[in-house]
Amino acid sequence: MHQESRWIGRPVPRVEDGRLIRGDGRFIADLNPVPHLAHAAILRSPYAHARIRALDAEAARRMPGVVGVITGEEAARVLAPFPVGVSAPIRYYPLAVSTVRYVGEPLAVVVAESRYLAEDALDCIRVDYEPLPVVLDLEEAVHRPPAFLHPELQSNVGNHRRFEYGRGEEAFRGCELVLRERFVYPRNTALPIETYGVIASYDPGADEYTVWSNFHGPFTLHTVMSQALRVAPHKLRLITPQDIGGSYGVKSAVYPYIVLIAVASRLLGRPVKWIEDRLEHLKGSSSASERVTYISLGMDRHGKIQALKLEQYDDVGAYLRAPEPATLYRCHGNLTGPYQIENLVVENYAVMTNRLPTGLVRGYGGPQLYFPLERMMDIAA
Repeated sequence: MHQESRWIGRPVPRVEDGRLIRGDGRFIADLNPVPHLAHAAILRSPYAHARIRALDAEAARRMPGVVGVITGEEAARVLAPFPVGVSAPIRYYPLAVSTVRYVGEPLAVVVAESRYLAEDALDCIRVDYEPLPVVLDLEEAVHRPPAFLHPELQSNVGNHRRFEYGRGEEAFRGCELVLRERFVYPRNTALPIETYGVIASYDPGADEYTVWSNFHGPFTLHTVMSQALRVAPHKLRLITPQDIGGSYGVKSAVYPYIVLIAVASRLLGRPVKWIEDRLEHLKGSSSASERVTYISLGMDRHGKIQALKLEQYDDVGAYLRAPEPATLYRCHGNLTGPYQIENLVVENYAVMTNRLPTGLVRGYGGPQLYFPLERMMDIAA
C-alpha cells in the first residue's frame, strides 16, 4: 500500500540561503568578540629538514606596532608536548624548537596591532639553518633511511603493529593460487573555501583560555589541547562560529594553532586573532596519508578466498600528530570489506617523512584500504 510521504520526493525549501546571500553570515574572520585584539602572523620554514642554529627576532620586536614575538624555545618553556596515541618518544609542539622537519613548519609567531605590521615584522627575523638530509620516499624511510627525523627514536617508524585472525599465515599454505601485488595510494587533501582561523583570550586571574575557532571536531581533541596548555579541560573553553566555510575533516588540524595562539595571548597579555591565508593553508595545513600496500590473496580452485594479508605503510609526515595514526586503524573492523574471508594477517607501519603531517580527510582510512582491496578482487577475477 502506498503511503504518501511529507518529505520523500517533495521539494524542501532551504532556510539558510537568504542570510548568506545578504552577506549576513558570521564566519571566524567576521568575529571581533573581545576588545583590544592584536593580530598574529607566523614565520614558516623554507626547508624540509634543517637544524636551527640561531633565530634572532630582536629587530622584529623593536618594530613599531609589534606587541611581541614568540619563538619555539619560548613556547616550549610553558607548553607540554602534544599527547600522541603511541609509545614512541615523539615530541611535537606548535612551533619548531631546534629542528624544522617540513616546509611550512612554524618557527615563530609575531603579534602586532595589525596583520600588516605583523607580516612586515616577519621579514626582520633572521634564522640560521643547517640543512639536513631529507627523507621523502616512504619505503626508503623504513628500510634505507638517509636520516632519522627524531634521532632519539633511531627509526622513522612511529608505530608498528601486527594482527592475525583465524589461521593467519598458515592458511596460505593450503591455497592453490596466491596473488601478490603492490599498490600506492597518493597523498590528497581538501581545500575548504574558508581557511583556518583562531581568536584566543587568556584570563590570568582564572588561568583560563577562551578560544573562538572554526574547529572541526573540538570534542575529540579538547583533552589533547588542554594537556599541551597544562590546564584542566574545563579551563579551555572552545566556541565555534555560526558559520564554517567547509572542512572535509581538514579543519581538525587547526588545533595546534589553537594552542599556539592561546599561548601567545597568555605570554603577551593580549587577546590575539590569526586568520590563515591561502598560501599558508596550501603549504602548512594538513593532508591525507599516502599508503603503500603489499597485499596477498589466497584462493582455492573455485575462486573462494581462503586468506588475505595486508602490509600497510602510511606516510604520516614529520610528526605523528593526533588523531593519527587513526588512518591506519579507523577501518580495522572492516579490513575484509564486503567479502567473507576467515583468515587475515595485517601489519601496520606509521612512517615519518619530511612532509606535512597528515590528518583527517573525508572518509579517512577508507580510500587507502578499499583501493588495493577492490583492485585485488578485479585481478583475482
